[in-house]
Amino acid sequence: MAKWIEALNEADFSGSVKVVEYDYVPIAIFKLGDHYYAIDDTCSHDEASLSEGEIVEECQIECPMHGARFDIKTGKNLSFPAVVPVKSYPVKVENGVIYLELEE
Repeated sequence: MAKWIEALNEADFSGSVKVVEYDYVPIAIFKLGDHYYAIDDTCSHDEASLSEGEIVEECQIECPMHGARFDIKTGKNLSFPAVVPVKSYPVKVENGVIYLELEE
C-alpha cells in the first residue's frame, strides 16, 4: 500500500537537487523549472550518489562515477554502463510542502 510522506518544505529547497532519506533509502528530489521529481539517489550501476552528478540535456542526471545517465522524470536508464533504471516516486506539493508517494 502506498502512502504520502512529507519530504521537505519548498522554502528549504535551494538549488536544483535535495536529498532526503526514508527508511534508510536516499531519495533525490530535483527541481526542474516549476516542477519537482524524485528518484533513488543511488546509481543502479554502482554505489554513486546521483545527486552529486551533473544535470544535462534538461531532464537527465549523469552519474559522477561512470557517466551513466538517467531520466530525472522517470528514473529510466538512458546510457551505459547502467542497464537498470532507478526507482522514481510521485511528487506533489501542497501548501508549500513537498510530498513523496512511497510504498509501505
